[in-house]
Amino acid sequence: MKKVNKLLYLSMLLGIALIVHVIEARIPVIFPGIKLGLANAVSLFVLVTFGGKEAITIMILRTIIGSIFGGNIFGFLFSLAGGLLSNISMILLYNYFKDDISIPWLSIAGAIFHNIGQLLIASIVIGDFRMYIYLPVLMIAAVITGYFTGIVCYNLKKRKLIQ
Repeated sequence: MKKVNKLLYLSMLLGIALIVHVIEARIPVIFPGIKLGLANAVSLFVLVTFGGKEAITIMILRTIIGSIFGGNIFGFLFSLAGGLLSNISMILLYNYFKDDISIPWLSIAGAIFHNIGQLLIASIVIGDFRMYIYLPVLMIAAVITGYFTGIVCYNLKKRKLIQ
């Protein structure tokens, strides 16, 4: 793929991720800290289509710009920590087990590590590691939301939108 085409696709995917990120931030959550994370489907799609470096870049740009658009600079730390841990775990799993792990399972792993990253930052900011009591609830949510996000990404990849 030509560099110009790659840049064009990545720019469009960043725009889509930002739109989804900002819209999803406006949807009220039922349980604290639990949301679908559809913007992560774009990051995962970038990972399985372009690679890890591009996925990290999209996630960081989406987090920075999304925090500015969303007016939630405090949430930036949580999003960045969760996003970095999530993306690093998915990149490692994808690079080492590409033929053995499905996109939904990759997404579930990313969702789990995203929650761990956010809990780590929250416990450091608050100064209380008892927040990890909430971890089992977040893990169940990560399996459900990660699976759904993974299915979205799988269907996008299956349609061969980018070749």
